[in-house]
Amino acid sequence: MKHFVLAVLVAAAALAGCDAPPPERARAQLQERRAELQQAIAADPKAMEARVELARIFIRLGDGVSAENAVQGALAAGGNGDYLRPLLARAYALQGEGARAFETIDAGPIAPEMIGEAAWVAGDVHLSNGDLNAARDAYDRAVRELPRESMLWVDVARFRDANADTMGARDAIDYAIELDGQNSAALTYKANLVRTEEGLTASLPWYDRALAADPDNAGALIEQAATLGDLGRYRDMLVAVRHAATLVPREPRIYYLQAVVAARAENYGLARSLLQRTRGELDNEPGFMLLSAIVELQLGGEAVAATWADRLLVEQPNNLTARRLLAVAEWADGDADAAAAAIAPIADRADADSWSLLLAARVAAELGRNAESAAYEARAAALSPGEAAPFAANNSYGLVSMEADAEPLNPAKAIPAISADIASGNTARAIERATRLRDANRGVADAHILLGDAALAGGRYDLAVQSYRAARDLDAGERTTLRLANALFRVGDAAGSGAAILALRDSQPSSIAADRLAGHLAMDIEHWDQAIAHFERVRRRIGNRDVIVLSELARAWAAKGRADRALPLIAYAYRLQPLNAEIMERYAELLDRQGDRQGAADLRDKAAQIGR
Repeated sequence: MKHFVLAVLVAAAALAGCDAPPPERARAQLQERRAELQQAIAADPKAMEARVELARIFIRLGDGVSAENAVQGALAAGGNGDYLRPLLARAYALQGEGARAFETIDAGPIAPEMIGEAAWVAGDVHLSNGDLNAARDAYDRAVRELPRESMLWVDVARFRDANADTMGARDAIDYAIELDGQNSAALTYKANLVRTEEGLTASLPWYDRALAADPDNAGALIEQAATLGDLGRYRDMLVAVRHAATLVPREPRIYYLQAVVAARAENYGLARSLLQRTRGELDNEPGFMLLSAIVELQLGGEAVAATWADRLLVEQPNNLTARRLLAVAEWADGDADAAAAAIAPIADRADADSWSLLLAARVAAELGRNAESAAYEARAAALSPGEAAPFAANNSYGLVSMEADAEPLNPAKAIPAISADIASGNTARAIERATRLRDANRGVADAHILLGDAALAGGRYDLAVQSYRAARDLDAGERTTLRLANALFRVGDAAGSGAAILALRDSQPSSIAADRLAGHLAMDIEHWDQAIAHFERVRRRIGNRDVIVLSELARAWAAKGRADRALPLIAYAYRLQPLNAEIMERYAELLDRQGDRQGAADLRDKAAQIGR
């Protein structure tokens, strides 16, 4: 028995990476060792050490079925269940059979040397089930038993990330890498965290390190491919996708990424075919739903597109892109009432974009609501904000407030109360609640954002800047950086605001908002080439549907003396907003330059009539 226990511990230590093979050969050497062990077992079916090591190798390779067979073989050969059950539970967990994993762990006593492993498996299953409290207890026990196990700390990082504890996840993954600098899974997760915190470009060296440690890490290849796609590096993306496809040919994310490339190339039929090959495994992913809606709309499947957009809005009620898609799909499908209902939450916002206002105007006109249509047209033409929908005070406000007072650190109670406080003008109370929630969750970006939003609403711009900076240190994406840029502008730091926007543009080249704002900054300082580059990237992404982008592009080209490039752009803008006096004046000026005096005069007369 002592010999068996020692064998298990020696195998565990060896596989933990104490004498790991060179990184580029790690997986290949595991495969070679697997073949050697299988030969040893064939020669001596009672070779218990070989059976246990073989099971662990299959676990390292992520092959749950083979790991299960290896453990069952060890049990059949007389192995002790107290030691082997955690390994069998791990094999079941790898196959997605969490219930069987728990049943196996609970089937009898666990050897003291394997308690940490059993707790680790339990933590992973609880995490996959979404039971974060149980997962926390299990991981705490596992870490006490196996404090220097690098792969365990990767799972701890996943758990903390699931709790929105970005700082805690960062600490855990850094410790995993400190314990084993060639842990490809840890390096991949580090890359994912860096992608969120610092941007797409900053994450690429970490994916390179992960793939240097294990060139056949399919997860790293897929995440790297997604990042390269977001950066617009589609050729490099396809190289990574094709490599991943040789390792996990039926992985649904590979089909999804290929569908993204096909849709970018406007090959919507191929994109639909690729999306269908995911076999429904990604149907609940927001990106998949959005792409499916776009593809179906382009292929004439308006009803299906509306279904996808509607499903996405259930998950993300504030996703304005999904709402616009839903409105267009409903309108194209002949349901003007549904289209009006879909676009109204955007059109009624103070910051509604011109495209949404024009769609709302056309839908309203189709429904015979001429006054409403004219109002939307006028707002779109003026490029000015409308009135934000007022907060409707009602009896539920007091209930929401009381529930938050009873559980001030419960986000499910506190966040609605903070929103209600802001909407009702009680910003001091909102800041107080948000500060308490932030203090209890300093590693969570959303907690800092919530305080920043409350501070901004209350006019405490310095506190808003401080809060948004803290949030951006944890998550450097659009939602934090644009808030920070706005707050900096409010306190009079225009240079800091511009620097934040340009940093976002550099770290997230796919950000439409960053390009749009960077374009306006370039226009302000008359850097026409830079402005054109930014606005053209926006136009390539969204098409000729934003009159501000079209108008600014026309102005930039005109400033460079290229009326031939400016004229088609301002003509597009005029077709979208034929009642916009500013666009008419710009159009008239360009027509004058081209020698069309009559056309320019007609436009100026029309602009003057509108201005009366």
